[in-house]
Amino acid sequence: MLKTQAQILIEYNQKINAVTEQIAKTKKRIDQLSFLRIGLFLVEIVFFVLLVSSANDGWRVLIQFLLVVPVLVFIFIVHKQSNLDREVEYQKQLLWVYQNESNILNGLENGYENGHEFESELHPYTADLDIFGKSSLFALLNRSSTKNGNEALSKALAEKRPKSDILSKQEAVREIESKIEETFQFRAHLKGGNISKIELIKEQLKSLLGKQLEFTRQKFFRVYVAIVPYLSTALILGSLIFGGIFVNLLILMAIAHTAWNVLLNSKVNQVFYSFSGGSSLLNNYASAIRWTENQSWESHYVLALLDSEIPVSQEIKNLSKIIQSFDARLNLLVGGVLNGLLLWDFKCCIRLDRWHQASSKDVISALNHLGDFEELISLATLVHNQPSWVFPKVESTFTLQAREIGHPLIANALRVSNDFSTEHNSRVDIITGSNMAGKSTFLRTLGINMVLAYAGAPVCAAEMSLPVFSINTYMRIKDSLNESTSTFKAELNRLKMILDNVMQDKDTFVFIDEMLRGTNSRDKYLGSKVFLEKLIAEKTPTLFATHDLQLADLKADYPESVRNFHFDIQITDGEMRFDYKLKQGPCSTFNAAILLKEIGLSLD
Repeated sequence: MLKTQAQILIEYNQKINAVTEQIAKTKKRIDQLSFLRIGLFLVEIVFFVLLVSSANDGWRVLIQFLLVVPVLVFIFIVHKQSNLDREVEYQKQLLWVYQNESNILNGLENGYENGHEFESELHPYTADLDIFGKSSLFALLNRSSTKNGNEALSKALAEKRPKSDILSKQEAVREIESKIEETFQFRAHLKGGNISKIELIKEQLKSLLGKQLEFTRQKFFRVYVAIVPYLSTALILGSLIFGGIFVNLLILMAIAHTAWNVLLNSKVNQVFYSFSGGSSLLNNYASAIRWTENQSWESHYVLALLDSEIPVSQEIKNLSKIIQSFDARLNLLVGGVLNGLLLWDFKCCIRLDRWHQASSKDVISALNHLGDFEELISLATLVHNQPSWVFPKVESTFTLQAREIGHPLIANALRVSNDFSTEHNSRVDIITGSNMAGKSTFLRTLGINMVLAYAGAPVCAAEMSLPVFSINTYMRIKDSLNESTSTFKAELNRLKMILDNVMQDKDTFVFIDEMLRGTNSRDKYLGSKVFLEKLIAEKTPTLFATHDLQLADLKADYPESVRNFHFDIQITDGEMRFDYKLKQGPCSTFNAAILLKEIGLSLD
């Protein structure tokens, strides 16, 4: 039995309460460990005072031993506290994920990106159908934290794909939805990450790092760096036991190592600064990738995303460890000692080069595919949050059927659904009607649900079947001061684009809302008529909304290719009421006179 949206909202709120409680518990443990650290510090002071004041050699030996214990415990507690800090940060991100889902179901704004950077007036349909930007389809769907995830979702909503790809995507989305509880944790690992940093790391791995690490591949360089820890250990022991020449040799070696580091410092810095501070970020990405690796996937679409034969999550963990070791140079004192005695920076560069040659290609691919998983999760979350929506049937022949289809961006309480279907030989459907009666909204309703269908997502309908069309729209035509383009010229440009696309792709569906608004009424009618006749001749399926009733007369000239529909109003005691229901035939009731009267103008 399907859950209702109200039940889903209750579940989100329960998760929010559970995670909030868990965060409070973890923070309490961190506070307890902080007090314990203070206590250990005080104990260490007491032991030190006892050591100084004790005259008994036996007690002094015991106290010296005891002095080590608080230090060891302190180190353990610091490590434990660090793990708990990371756990709290993850829990906070998980809490954000649940709260965001609750907000969306309550009609609030989605906290993920709304896709404004993908907006384009030149695209065949995205601007007219509210695909990108504020209060858009992208804003409703998006659950992507990575650059690749946002780009993958934008392409899914803006590019045509074959039937086989759509069906394969539907299968993958269904499979992801069956694991929806785990996807929240996947998203929590990626949320809050430094996107620019991970993109820099990817670019470094792909194009720059190999060349930057060439200096580490000389045979003498690698052999010397490998033996220097043993050489340093020998000189340190010699200095402690014998002193003299061994001390001088140790100092001389440290000076030579420091000079060598200074000489190659610019090359080391090139490598270091693109990775520095990325250890924690990579660990989070590794955790997300590990989830994708540990599932028993069945859909071919998902299996194709796992193109590595090695566990990539472990390779990323290894890279994280190298970066963490490399970060030791950030402490001038520690870094100076490590480089002087062990050539630490060089050692890290050699480890990084070996890792790069063995694993970088697989890691880059896996990091990129995280975006593909985010796209699937975005669509799967829609399936989960909208249990009444259905996956459409994608047909190979021309048949467009929709039952109780509604606009996905209109709230459930306000949404009015309609039925609509095409006939095999019908090509142009002309929709007439009053202002504000619902013509434009219906065009966008059908168009935006087609976009959802082609993305592999469920549609806001009780039932829908359709073939694969290229969508072209003509709705919100704007002039441009920057390009010195009038509204009429902008309209002509749009019409030319549509005609060119229709000629190139016969499987095109056209949506037009009130054509040629930038010219006089006679030219508007004649231009609209000739354009519709061109679409009829090309057998291009079209939804055409207009106030011009004369265009409905095309039905008489093309009875097999034209149908008339309308949205009307009901006027009771001078009050207008809209039912927003699509009806057969041309409209006979208009409201312009009533609207003009409301502002003090009367028509005779």
